[in-house]
Amino acid sequence: MPGDSVVDIGHLSPEQQQALQQYTDVSGQEITDAIPLLERSQWNVQIAIAKFFDGEGPDLVAEAQAAQNEVPRVAGRHETLHETVWSDIAHQHGLHRANRTPPAPRVVPPRPVTYQAPSLISFILSPFRMVLRVFASLFRPILYILSFIPQSLRPHALTSSLRKSRRSLLPKETAGRFRREFEEYYGTHDLTFFDGGHAQALDTAKKDLKFLLTILISPEHDDTDSFVKDTLLDPEVVAFINDPTNNIIVWGGNVLDSEAYQVSMEYMCTKFPFSCLVCLTPKEGSTRMGIVKRIAGPVSPSVFIADIRGAIEKYVPDLDSVRAERAAQDMARNLRSEQDSAYERSLAIDRERARQRREAAAAAAEAERRAREETEAAERKEKLRQQWRRWRATTIAAEPDVSVKDAVRLALNMSQSSGRGRVTRKFAPNASLEDVYAFVECYDLLYPENEEEKRDVEESTTKPENYEHRYAFRIASVMPREVFEPTASITIAQKMGRGGNLIVEDLVDEEEED
Repeated sequence: MPGDSVVDIGHLSPEQQQALQQYTDVSGQEITDAIPLLERSQWNVQIAIAKFFDGEGPDLVAEAQAAQNEVPRVAGRHETLHETVWSDIAHQHGLHRANRTPPAPRVVPPRPVTYQAPSLISFILSPFRMVLRVFASLFRPILYILSFIPQSLRPHALTSSLRKSRRSLLPKETAGRFRREFEEYYGTHDLTFFDGGHAQALDTAKKDLKFLLTILISPEHDDTDSFVKDTLLDPEVVAFINDPTNNIIVWGGNVLDSEAYQVSMEYMCTKFPFSCLVCLTPKEGSTRMGIVKRIAGPVSPSVFIADIRGAIEKYVPDLDSVRAERAAQDMARNLRSEQDSAYERSLAIDRERARQRREAAAAAAEAERRAREETEAAERKEKLRQQWRRWRATTIAAEPDVSVKDAVRLALNMSQSSGRGRVTRKFAPNASLEDVYAFVECYDLLYPENEEEKRDVEESTTKPENYEHRYAFRIASVMPREVFEPTASITIAQKMGRGGNLIVEDLVDEEEED
């Protein structure tokens, strides 16, 4: 909204800002128009809302103060330049009170209230109710016959009784009953009546910047039938009302109904059939609905169309200007909404990218932490393995000498990764298969090739706690092929006898094979 960008509400007090928020929530009016209206209403929200919906009449308090402050003048009129300019502007914009259109009240009928008497009272009054129903059924035909008497000759009590005989309904239901009775009495037609109450029709005309044509008929009036058949349902009149370029909303009512009767009283209807044209009068108030044309009594179709067309042509430019201003405001609002949406989308994209960066950084940090933990675990495991090898090398029995006749002589073909080639060694007959595995595992410590390995062997160590050693190789016989597990319960002699040829094969993890 262009107007909102230049309006600064910072100078308003907190109470005034709260009143402005309450008023705009109810009325939906622009802030540029709402603040002046609230100032004229002394920042009373209820008075401002009433002025918005019922139209803003003349400010009697301001006029009284102006009348008190006015200085009496002599017979000759002497105007200043300021007074002359203001008088010309007021005359150009039609701000003289005498030229103001009559306000169009917003008529809201009271909701029908059904009183239910207590059961005891209903039981006591039931005989009287039955007698009343009998008399009513007897006199209803008489009332129906007397309803054909002209209204001017009909007693007032009879008219009131006929009006009270119609059940009070909600505005929408009353409008449906009016359309149904209208079609039953005058036949099908192309005239489209508003489906709702008069207040809703007035609000729709104000919101959509259209003209509201209110038609009040009285079935008891002598000119009603001729007006409806010859004027209202005339093809030219129907075509003129239904023309979309005229922007006319038609609301009809039967004065026998409570709502239509209240409308006739508020609009000061003195003769039936009655028609009036209502529209927004922006020059007299940004939210003021005024009666721009009254048609009382029967008229010809040409006069009816001419009167309505003249009023429309007079106020169409004002409505077009308001419509153009609203279109500009809507365009600015849509533009700002699109900009806000684009900003929100860009912000969402930036947030998503930042989230992805954070997740990537967190994933990288987690991967680094996991790799560091795995490295540390591998280092700890390797340290324990080396400690175990040094300890196990000290527990391997020495090679039996030539005096041991039943020693087992083994020829071991070391794995290619060790680079040791073929190794021949004697083992005691009671040595287990696990001792052979330990010999292969600790071979470099048993037969060191340099000083560093010798120092590692000489370094005293103990068996590591909570460590279970696993061999990374296996020992098998060649012919026939048999893999020997590193068990301490089976001796070499039980498997090999006095000797044999064995091969050492490195074990490869399944993951490394893949």
